[in-house]
Amino acid sequence: MASTNASEPAHPVVFTTQTPYPLPSQKFMIPASWKRYQLSQLVNKALSLPKPIPFEFLVRGEILRGTLAEWCAEHGVGEEETLEIEYFESVLPPQRMSTLPHEDWVSSISCQLPGYFLTASYDGALRIFDYSQKLVQTIPAHNAPATSVCVVPSTSSTSAPDSVLIASASHDLTARLTRVDFSAPSSSSEQPAPRVEPLASLHLHTAPLSSVAASQTHILTSSWDGLIGLWDLSIPQSDEVPLDDAAVSGESRKKRRKVAAEDDEATPPARPKRKAPAAVLKSHTARVSRVAFGRGSAPRSAYSCGMDSTVRTWDIENGVCTSTITAANKPFLDLALTVSGTSALAASTDRTVCQYDLRAASSSAVTPSVASLMHPATPSCVSVAPPAENSANATAAEHQLVTGAYDGVVRLWDLRSTKGAVASFKAFEGREGGRKILGVDWARGVVGIAGEGGVEVWKLGEGERLGTASS
Repeated sequence: MASTNASEPAHPVVFTTQTPYPLPSQKFMIPASWKRYQLSQLVNKALSLPKPIPFEFLVRGEILRGTLAEWCAEHGVGEEETLEIEYFESVLPPQRMSTLPHEDWVSSISCQLPGYFLTASYDGALRIFDYSQKLVQTIPAHNAPATSVCVVPSTSSTSAPDSVLIASASHDLTARLTRVDFSAPSSSSEQPAPRVEPLASLHLHTAPLSSVAASQTHILTSSWDGLIGLWDLSIPQSDEVPLDDAAVSGESRKKRRKVAAEDDEATPPARPKRKAPAAVLKSHTARVSRVAFGRGSAPRSAYSCGMDSTVRTWDIENGVCTSTITAANKPFLDLALTVSGTSALAASTDRTVCQYDLRAASSSAVTPSVASLMHPATPSCVSVAPPAENSANATAAEHQLVTGAYDGVVRLWDLRSTKGAVASFKAFEGREGGRKILGVDWARGVVGIAGEGGVEVWKLGEGERLGTASS
């Protein structure tokens, strides 16, 4: 296929793809003035697709943002040199959908519960909103700022279970396990609300907790005291940690009473049982910022990052650190695993998010990163694309992530092209006060954003396709 204008320079190109839409293996002569839009039209026309699909194009690890001629001039590629260009599917630009009102800063959000958003706030409360933005339940879980919240994965195959277990962490030195029953509304509320049952408070740490993570069988907590706690999900019949020995928060209980006052008729919940850890993981030499389980329904490994500039791998069955990734002066703030679980993405105070290969052994004092995503402000949180429901989207899901930063901007990245973000958008615009982003979560085509401006929900990815910005 050649250029229709004989006087216009053309460039030899071979197209490759990992999508279900491959072109014939042949060389195309592409006009040097063509951009992404014309290339996408070419692929659609050559494949005779019944419904047009927008594509992005990757040239030697960089997304094509201008013309072929501009790219070749920038990289010193001659007109006769054949270019191999990979194409993959795009999506519409991110769209702001809604806001979820909060009076205080929101440190964490989870979009993992079908039909609901779960938030953790600096007033110590956990809140559940439905997709219509309605606040369906407020849980006064903690006596100090809540720092992290997650849904314990269910063994049930139902899309929306009637009962869920929620894990949360706080500056009050504890984590909490709380059961929320959507099938048994609380009788004390004027409008039906899920029934809340506080089950256990987890006692180990002597400094504020930074994160909590859950598998189907265990809980992990991380803390500024440098420790990681491993907990099973059994609820003890009596306190495993005596009241006198339990860590007591120095925070006033006024905040808890304030949250409880949102429902004047609510009866005080029963005191949760004080639970001790099954194991304590020790290796970090400074604050632990984030802990996460490995991929799979029954992970045997866990991963953590901290202010000691390390990412550590743990054998949770034996309670030992099996490998350490050491960076040079990179205090880490957050950590996420790619969908395959082979790479770790770590956000650092040096304004980067670095990708590390968890399978690679390094004998050097400093472990090299696979890729580095540069930010103009400190990135505070990372979330990867949701796992693809079909093999056609598995490649895109493996390479995509979003980051939130202290400049109030959420950025969409593709690890196949790390020179710059594919798309970005500003959260909390028009709000008074701070705009720092403190937490992000990405699931089912929406990104939940938590921070100083409250909570916003954005649409990112639609239906079966995930991808990048429009033309």
